[in-house]
Amino acid sequence: MEKMTTNGGSEKTVNQEENEHNSHNSVLYDPLNDNVVRNSKTMQYFAASVICLGAVAAGTALAWTSPVLPQISIDPTAENITNINATTTSLLLTVDQQTWVSSLLAIGAFLGALPTGYIADAIGRRYTAMVMDIPFILAWIAIIFAKSAGLLYFGRFMIGVSTGSFCVVAPMYISEIAEISIRGSLGTLFQLLLTVGILLVYVIGAYVSWTTLSTFCLFVPIALFIGMIFLPETPTYLLKKGRRGDAALALKWLWGRYCDSRSAIQTLQNDIDQSGGKASLMDLFTNRAAFKGLVISMLLMFFQQFSGINAVIFYTVPIFKSAGSTLDPFICSIIVGVVQVVMTLTSSFLIERAGRKMLLIFSSTVMTISLAILGAYFNMKEGGKDVSSIGWLPLLCMAMFMITFAVGYGPIPWLMMGELFTPDLKATAVSLTVMVNWFSVFVVTKSFGSMIVSLGSDFTFWFFAVCMFIATIYVALMVLETKGKSSAQIQLWLNGDR
Repeated sequence: MEKMTTNGGSEKTVNQEENEHNSHNSVLYDPLNDNVVRNSKTMQYFAASVICLGAVAAGTALAWTSPVLPQISIDPTAENITNINATTTSLLLTVDQQTWVSSLLAIGAFLGALPTGYIADAIGRRYTAMVMDIPFILAWIAIIFAKSAGLLYFGRFMIGVSTGSFCVVAPMYISEIAEISIRGSLGTLFQLLLTVGILLVYVIGAYVSWTTLSTFCLFVPIALFIGMIFLPETPTYLLKKGRRGDAALALKWLWGRYCDSRSAIQTLQNDIDQSGGKASLMDLFTNRAAFKGLVISMLLMFFQQFSGINAVIFYTVPIFKSAGSTLDPFICSIIVGVVQVVMTLTSSFLIERAGRKMLLIFSSTVMTISLAILGAYFNMKEGGKDVSSIGWLPLLCMAMFMITFAVGYGPIPWLMMGELFTPDLKATAVSLTVMVNWFSVFVVTKSFGSMIVSLGSDFTFWFFAVCMFIATIYVALMVLETKGKSSAQIQLWLNGDR
């Protein structure tokens, strides 16, 4: 059996440590015949799917206001009350209260992201996911029984805390359990299941009351908590804690009993050793590779939100009407949700073939063109020109925008965020990156209305088009293709050693 020398000079098998309770576990023994060695991807997909139930929960939280706010803000004196819950709810919100219900999630997510990295390094990725799932559960219970705006505020804020936390811990967990050949596909799973959560709320919210919808949303984090009980901790975290035998057991659980755990564990250990052990926040700014990775991650998240994705979604119904569509607004939302799910799923198949960089460039290029044309359309329409003959054009632009966002800037920033950092810096770097994402969400959401009023719809869309043009240039010149590259190879590039 392969042997290694530890820092203390004693020799141990790669899969064993002195005094470890599982040091003679037969599961740890690798096949002696190389022809028998093989990896199984089944449990990697299963584990990633379970922790990404946090993404489903986040998606339901993000989309929840779309069908719910009309139900709890209707004027009870209106002559024609068609809302299914308007006559039974005692909770009616003012416009200002609706704004807080919408924005508190982003504030909670911003604040929830920062401590998650430290918690994940202290107690592990798995236990962090379980602990940070509890606010999800408590928040939905509070919302279900809410009789006042204050309880809704509390629920939305706590949901934001959990959402921001899972945006940190889920990509970390996935990047640390996935073998290189499927790291890209697994990395897109977070965004895919986020869009699934959004679609579920659009579909179910169109037919049930807001309390029933909230009850459905509660089941997702409950299922997540139960699922996490059965998952192992990541091998990388266990190695960082010196638990080599446990790391090998986790790897066997994830990659299959017949995987070559000795080589895989040694590669992970080398990455940890090269990172220099425990790192501080300042290392993110003084270490060249870490700082470059941080800049890339933050800018990709910035461009993701300043693509204007929320603006385009906001304009879904008007654009459908401009094309002469008489579809119900709920149907419009469902169509958008289906497009997001299908194209994000498509991205998971393309990402290990086309690569991250190519898909990002393709995504931002098409979004630039789509936004520019949308701006021109609204310029003509608001200028009094007859645009009835090209009513189909904004619909086409919106479809192309949504499709290319879903295959590029939707999932890839989340994936690359987990690839660019060494194990000692990953937790802090990912937390800061997620904070930038949610701060950008808050800025775009809050400023979009005033931009429409002060700049007009045309210049608003042109502003986002310029952002996407800059994104195209930046990715083409400054971003590495990480497809198929090990952590060590990525770090060499970030250090300037191509």
